[in-house]
Amino acid sequence: MSIGDAWTRFLALMRSEWRQLTAVKASDRRWQMPFGAALASGVPLMIGAWFGRLDYGLISSLGGLVFVYMPRTPLHHRMVWLMACAFGMTACYALGVMSQFFPPLIALLLAFITILATMVLRYYGVGPPGSLFFIMAAAIAAYTPGDVLEIPRRVGLFAMGGLLAVMIAFFYSIHILRRQAPQPVAALPVATFDNVVVDAVVIGIFVAISLALAQVLQLERPYWVPVSCLAVMQEMSLRAVWNKQLQRIAGTALGLLLSLALLSLPFGHWGVALLVTVLTFAIETLVVRHYGLAVVFITPLTLLLGEASGIGSGAPVAVMLQARFLDTALGCVVGLAGGACIHSPGFRSLFGRQLRRLIPRRLTP
Repeated sequence: MSIGDAWTRFLALMRSEWRQLTAVKASDRRWQMPFGAALASGVPLMIGAWFGRLDYGLISSLGGLVFVYMPRTPLHHRMVWLMACAFGMTACYALGVMSQFFPPLIALLLAFITILATMVLRYYGVGPPGSLFFIMAAAIAAYTPGDVLEIPRRVGLFAMGGLLAVMIAFFYSIHILRRQAPQPVAALPVATFDNVVVDAVVIGIFVAISLALAQVLQLERPYWVPVSCLAVMQEMSLRAVWNKQLQRIAGTALGLLLSLALLSLPFGHWGVALLVTVLTFAIETLVVRHYGLAVVFITPLTLLLGEASGIGSGAPVAVMLQARFLDTALGCVVGLAGGACIHSPGFRSLFGRQLRRLIPRRLTP
């Protein structure tokens, strides 16, 4: 092959990659859904701002993320499903809170939470965001300082945020179902050992590896590394994993610039509450159309949800943003490796056989 032919193929590959990364998907999502999600995340912060306890509002705001798991099914089904998701997220948060008192075991406990949550959600055929927010809640809780006596309060605040999200979802559903017919309740997908168990265990292992690497590198707030790893690994094909990795890294880089601009402004408690509300609305509007654009707004949102109460009193904002980019890049690299394993037929076959040997035969199909 001549140098000219090689250069032509390289340019064609770059054009193809660019089209993949910049393609915007069509979506029928109405504006009322992002608005409801914004209320579910923003109202707890407004209540916290009213009482001068933004830290309490941040915990409840995390619980409000359960709103995004609302299906488009009839009212009775979506309410039962959303309450089940709220319970599951609260359980993950509680386990994360308790794991902080056993630092050497945090990676193993997060792997256990990831495997269990992924298995359940895979069994019920839950689509994006999958187990992402379950694990994000647990990871943030594991690295939020506190003492043992604060566990019931923090878990209760998180549960109250989830309850508020369910209430908002109820009124939203009453409104939207008058305008848009619900989708029928789909039958449960066929649960295979590979899809439910093997994938969940591999994802859990790589999430634990990503967090262990963050601990070895002594990253100050390493919770974002496993979250980025999981976000990349959940895609349904290796090509999608690759695209999502690039979009997440590029979106995070742009999002850090946006964060630098936003965090340099003199926001008070009410300003933070309003900013989280606006960012959530933008994310839920964009994420179904272009993931990379949504990440631009996800980055400042997660910074606020994870560390808003400490901004301005700790490390300089620039140092915090640099750490976040390194966390994201590390998580994406580990997630890409994990995605390559999940989508490798040879690896899945070998790992699946070994995993079956560890599980009693009566428990496997």
